[in-house]
Amino acid sequence: MRPIAFSKSGKFWRGNLHTHSNCSDGLLSPDGLCQRYKDEGYNFLVISDHFVGLYNYPVTEPSDFYDPEFITILGAELHSGSTENGEIWHILAVGLPKDFLPTNSPNFVPTDNQETGPEIAKRCVEAGAFVTIAHPQWSGLTLADARSIKAAHAVEVYNHGCAVSTDRPDGFHTLDLLLAEGRKLNLVATDDAHFSDPDYFGGWVMVKSNGNSPDAILKSLKEGAFYSSQGPDLVDIEIETSSVEVHSTPVSTVIIQGQGSAYVVQHGQSLVSTQLSLERLKKSPWLRVTIIDHNGKRAWSNPIWRHQFQAESEA
Repeated sequence: MRPIAFSKSGKFWRGNLHTHSNCSDGLLSPDGLCQRYKDEGYNFLVISDHFVGLYNYPVTEPSDFYDPEFITILGAELHSGSTENGEIWHILAVGLPKDFLPTNSPNFVPTDNQETGPEIAKRCVEAGAFVTIAHPQWSGLTLADARSIKAAHAVEVYNHGCAVSTDRPDGFHTLDLLLAEGRKLNLVATDDAHFSDPDYFGGWVMVKSNGNSPDAILKSLKEGAFYSSQGPDLVDIEIETSSVEVHSTPVSTVIIQGQGSAYVVQHGQSLVSTQLSLERLKKSPWLRVTIIDHNGKRAWSNPIWRHQFQAESEA
């Protein structure tokens, strides 16, 4: 069995799902952001400005930038309702319609008579967006908070802006707890770039698609046909009943994680094809792959559910 990111036809397209322009609290114009990301070798960008009244509820797109090899996808970071610590929700929505009805969110403080976080996430999904629970560690989300968002496709497990500015980049604990409860969620790495700090080009998604268009990329995101990276590339993952073979660019560590403390690891020099036994993960209903290169940069697969590859091996 090969996860959809590797079995699906097409090629990988590199993109950032979380970016802020000067239409909210970012430093660069939308056109300037596009040029910077294009020059860095990205194929697509989501300008996810803060969807609050303070900035006139923007769903931002560039005005004059055009390049057939580089696209933008409409999106926003939405804020509505209060988390358990009394702060406002951060919900990342990719593929949000331009005419999405604003929330009652005048600023970054929870307000009476506004939608809750779960309600705004649900409305985004119903509008066709790919929805992510943003930076749970930075936000101080509790497990109860995370559980409440029923309408989500993914958890933001690495946020580069939160890494360089607050040393709170992580979302894996939140993701793994939800996976343990049977939630079928994927994971994304992003920049959350504002360009007022060195918060750019640090985390991205590699999306498998037959074409680089907003509709094609959005479809692949919803299918889970992608992986996330800070540098190294996952080339292929092949899963058998009792083992996994991971193909990658040269790395020094390959880890298979499962539920609870279950894991298996291989260390070495310039590992490019690594086979690992699943004996220690045989009771885990899911697994995911992490690779780490000699610079400490990582790439992560989406969670892979055991029932998927068991069904395929029995077919």
